[in-house]
Amino acid sequence: MSDTGPDDLQRLGARLDAAERKRATGDQRPPPTQASIAFRFGTEMIAGLLVGGGMGWGLDWLFGHFGFHTKPWLMIVFFVLGAAAGIRGVMRAANELNAQMAAAPAAPSVKQDDEEN
Repeated sequence: MSDTGPDDLQRLGARLDAAERKRATGDQRPPPTQASIAFRFGTEMIAGLLVGGGMGWGLDWLFGHFGFHTKPWLMIVFFVLGAAAGIRGVMRAANELNAQMAAAPAAPSVKQDDEEN
């Protein structure tokens, strides 16, 4: 077996500490920008509207082939349901972003130029 001395163990401990510090700082993501928040909210809303409207249109088309006359009604109902799903998705995303902002460390305060020490 190899004989490991205290110097080897200290170097190993220092390398482990450096790796731990690097991993801890690498996990932190920057806070989302206003543009990314707006893009996410818009995507949530548009996705809900398109999926709801598309499902309603498809069901109207399908039921129209079987002789049921539901032409605009299912699309309207599913469009409204898609809007509700989009709003719910936006609210969920806002709660998630608020939780991320609350968990992030506070930004350092900026000192005004006209303030004196």
